[in-house]
Order: sequence, then C-alpha cells, then structure tokens
Amino acid sequence: MTPDALARLHAAAFEQDRPWNSDEFASLLAHPGTLLLGDERASILGRVILDEAEVLTLATHPDHRRLGLAAMLLARFEQEAAARGADRAFLEVAEDNAGARALYSGFGYSEAGRRPGYYLRGANAPVAALVLSCPLR
Repeated sequence: MTPDALARLHAAAFEQDRPWNSDEFASLLAHPGTLLLGDERASILGRVILDEAEVLTLATHPDHRRLGLAAMLLARFEQEAAARGADRAFLEVAEDNAGARALYSGFGYSEAGRRPGYYLRGANAPVAALVLSCPLR
C-alpha cells in the first residue's frame, strides 16, 4: 500500500481522531523493521525492534468491519513479528474503543500501562490510552 492509500484508510477508519497523513506514513515506512500488511479494506502497520514488536495502527474501513479482517491481520502480524525475533508485542488502544479492546483481549493482550488523556475527542473529555502487551511465543 502507498502512503496515500494508508492515509485514506486511516481517515475513514478513525473519524473521531486526527488521522495520520501520507507524509507520516511515508516516514514510518522508511524505517528498518517496519511491518505492513493488508490492503485498502484493512491494514496493520507496526515495527519489530530486537525482541519487541509494536502495533502502531490497525485500521479497518467502516464498509469492511465485522468480517474478521482485523483478526486475520493481527494474527499475521504476530506470526511475522515472531519470525523476525520478537517475543512480545505492544500496542495502544483508546479506552473507549470497545471493539478493538475485545479483539485484543481475545488474542491474549492485557493492560501493561495507561496514558491518561492521551486521545483528544474534540469537545468531549480526553480519553486514556491503554498500553497492552502479549507474549508471542
């Protein structure tokens, strides 16, 4: 996927947050260890550094939700990260994102930390980011 395609998907998937732009995606894709899987319907972008993997964003276009795409991509990401030497994965999720939290819980992710007020929701109160982790092996 191109940085422009990733930016379009991110804008559609995360309507209440500031979407990442194509320049931000281009910068992330240029780093060694970056792992990108998916297509215009859903994608996962992360990185593997030494023995840790980090999911930076998992986005599903609203027209393609509830089809198992996010679960398939997360499973593939974990497999590829483990093959690259990672033994633990980390990610952040908004505390109010019940769907994503249920997905991650089903994969064995548990809370490792919290960042209060991390996500801004316009006129609404800020929302905490939950830092989740899961062993990969």
